[in-house]
Amino acid sequence: MNQPLAYVHPQAKIASNVVIEPFVNIEKNVEIDEGTWIGSNVTIMEGARIGKNCRIFPGAVISAIPQDLKYRGEETFVKIGDNTIIREFVTINRGTKANNETVVGNNCLLMAYVHVAHDCIIGNNVILANAATLAGHITIDDWALIGGMAAVHQFVQIGTHAMIGGGGLARKDVPPFTKAAREPLSYVGVNSIGLRRRGFTNEQINAIQDIYRTIYIRGNNVSQAVAIIEADFPATPERDDILYFIARSTRGIMRGYSRNNQRNDN
Repeated sequence: MNQPLAYVHPQAKIASNVVIEPFVNIEKNVEIDEGTWIGSNVTIMEGARIGKNCRIFPGAVISAIPQDLKYRGEETFVKIGDNTIIREFVTINRGTKANNETVVGNNCLLMAYVHVAHDCIIGNNVILANAATLAGHITIDDWALIGGMAAVHQFVQIGTHAMIGGGGLARKDVPPFTKAAREPLSYVGVNSIGLRRRGFTNEQINAIQDIYRTIYIRGNNVSQAVAIIEADFPATPERDDILYFIARSTRGIMRGYSRNNQRNDN
């Protein structure tokens, strides 16, 4: 551990091979696992739990108290998984008594100026591009990608392998495997390129596209589409992920095409 000009609280638990650059501030009740690098001018506040082999770049602030007026100083946490990269000036606030923790999974990339508010749950292999902003209580499932300057409303859910275009404003839930863009944020197709990169077959992708045509293209409302999908589509992990996501959506899923929307589900 190299910290000639850093401050590390004596009660912090830091693995022996963690690298701490000058001007880092680490408060009490912090745990950092082996192999992690902490760049200069990073601030890590009470309640942070940081995994193995993470890289946290200069200016990041991890586990500051929530920007929530209901917070009353209760002990809460930020938990960051292994192999996650947190770039310059990212801010991740710890949880409130509602969920007790904010979580960022394994192998994530949070680009510069990303903000993750209290009680967010971010899965594994998620990418948040530059200046993406998450309000409180958001859930982002594995492999999702949020474009630069995008903003996500509190309590919104983002499904696995979903992609939100840069500058998008997500006010409704974004189902798995989809691409979302335009204003208001709308379905613009299936994230087929991302799915191919992750080993999905053409048959799987075609089946996902047909499910979303049933939901968004063929004139059904969501309840009608769900009934058709349950009756007419064979059970697969992808079909079941979509149906489960819709069933647990509390804000409703994002809109489909309007007359002015140009079809794009390649």
